[in-house]
Amino acid sequence: MTSKWHWLLQQMTRKLWFRTSLFAILAVLTALAAVVLKAFIPPSVAGLIGTDAVDKILGILASSMLAVTTFSLNIMVTAYNAASSSVTPRATRLLVEDSTTQNVLATFIGSFLYSLVGIIALSMGAYGREGRAVLFFVTLLVIVLIIITLLRWIQHLAQFGQLGETTQRVEDATHNTLCARMDNPLLGANEWQAQPISTSNATAVSAQEVGYVQHIDMQALAAYADAHALSIFIARQPGEFVYPAQPLLWLSPAQRDFHAEALIAAFTLQPQRSFEQDPRFGFCVLSEIASRALSPAVNDPGTAIDVIGRGVRLLSCWPRQIAHATVSYPRLFIKPIQASDLFDDFFMPIARDGAAIIEVQIALHKALTALAMFNPLAFSTCAREHAAQAVARAEQALQSEHDKARLRKCVAAE
Repeated sequence: MTSKWHWLLQQMTRKLWFRTSLFAILAVLTALAAVVLKAFIPPSVAGLIGTDAVDKILGILASSMLAVTTFSLNIMVTAYNAASSSVTPRATRLLVEDSTTQNVLATFIGSFLYSLVGIIALSMGAYGREGRAVLFFVTLLVIVLIIITLLRWIQHLAQFGQLGETTQRVEDATHNTLCARMDNPLLGANEWQAQPISTSNATAVSAQEVGYVQHIDMQALAAYADAHALSIFIARQPGEFVYPAQPLLWLSPAQRDFHAEALIAAFTLQPQRSFEQDPRFGFCVLSEIASRALSPAVNDPGTAIDVIGRGVRLLSCWPRQIAHATVSYPRLFIKPIQASDLFDDFFMPIARDGAAIIEVQIALHKALTALAMFNPLAFSTCAREHAAQAVARAEQALQSEHDKARLRKCVAAE
């Protein structure tokens, strides 16, 4: 498990401004490096470069890169708005964190700053003939980098922000989080089984603000537990909604004196959920995509059926039998994520919103049957319950007796 500061650093590096700032600083340093490197250029090489060659190229770069950057920003905003309206606003964050888009924008802004600093330094006479030669060759490399970036950007724009591409991003993010959680189902702690917890034998530490748990610093909690020779029972999973007076964790045995601020600081609370450490959120976002597609305003059952297939593909990663988890923090206890929760997050909204569409119902029952056959130990009970609920909803929503007969035949065959 990553510490809180490591996790915050990872979040910062995914911000759009971070990579752009790095490229901008690198561009400025590159433009000024010609002043230092001019001493290594022989006069014979410097004489090959015309006095006005670099000035004109830098002027063209400065004007064109500013226009291209503005154009790219407009494209990004348009893609974000399209994803919010056609997919779900919860998926927009994945587009913002897209590495290709960040690299493109950072390259354009960096090239603009490079040319701007170069023009200023030339006007001050800081380069000389040898420095102009260095600047000329570096500018050629910058032009090559811009051409490669433009070609990648054109290819990337062919799918950026579209429904299928954004849905694939959600599936990939959910897959990564789910696999990471299956590899470490208890986040390094012991399984919190049936130990009774009450104010008589433990002390509750409650949240002081309202929000969703995005990250739990297990290392900090383990260090506190070791230092005070106590056990900590973590009551809230990443992704859960918390509010003041709701216990985040329990200290056992009961404590009179404890540092609540240090314990609460191990929980990162934010107004919104995130994909990290929270596989349930990914399934919720996928179900939102299907529900939006099933709304009367969109009427796109094909997308809902596609999302059902993605859900089956994700749940197939669930192990048939979860192996004994490695305990890195013996004084910490947490409950494992349940397969029934994932089924509730994913299948229940689709069954509700697609109750009147026979194609969606048939696809839903085939998916539940496939999961029950693939992993009967983990999924059979959940699949039967959701199949029964879906049939009950469909019997009330379907208008055609022929559709009802098709559904009954599908359920009987499976």
